[in-house]
Amino acid sequence: MPYVDWVIRGPKIGACSCAYGCPCEFNARPTHGWCEGFEAHLIEEGHFGDVRLDGLVIGARYRWPGPVHEGKGVVQGFIDERADGGQRDALFAILGGKEQEPTTSFNIYNSTIERELDPIFGTFEFACDLKARAGKFVVPGMLEVSLSPIKNPVTGKNHFAQIVLESGFEFRKAEMASATFKSIGADLDMAHEKVYGVMWNAAYGPYGVIEEPQAA
Repeated sequence: MPYVDWVIRGPKIGACSCAYGCPCEFNARPTHGWCEGFEAHLIEEGHFGDVRLDGLVIGARYRWPGPVHEGKGVVQGFIDERADGGQRDALFAILGGKEQEPTTSFNIYNSTIERELDPIFGTFEFACDLKARAGKFVVPGMLEVSLSPIKNPVTGKNHFAQIVLESGFEFRKAEMASATFKSIGADLDMAHEKVYGVMWNAAYGPYGVIEEPQAA
């Protein structure tokens, strides 16, 4: 079936409570048996039909009581308050899995959610430097995340690594990082240090991942 023409692309970062590398990426169970974390995406260039989405930031925090694919998850979205009514409708359509194949990352993750909390509209601090493996995402008074290079435990030097997934539904290649994050409120209190962090140049459309060259 034909879909509305849409695309969102730009740097994306994420983190979860698992060890570096994240077992989910290898079809293994979460490090602690459960999963919680966040993700954020700066839409450097995007549109949904005639609605432009350039410059907007979106994100989410989440928790699953077991492996993600077993469901029963809780999620809360973050939407850039600069988005006007039309842009909000467009973002909700994309994030809600509308006008796209059921195999996109948005639909796959949505199928695992049991409870969706009201979204937060605000001004967020976002940064992503792929070359330095550094980034951050801040929702004032609610969520603070920082990503930095993984350190070699013997030499103390930066340890750079990537995950490459030939048929990944969220990314095909991503940079690994060390994440520290804290979240409070809305039944999503969490705090973790030196856990799995990830960053990549994300591009999505109605049929899922759009493969594009990744920055070194």
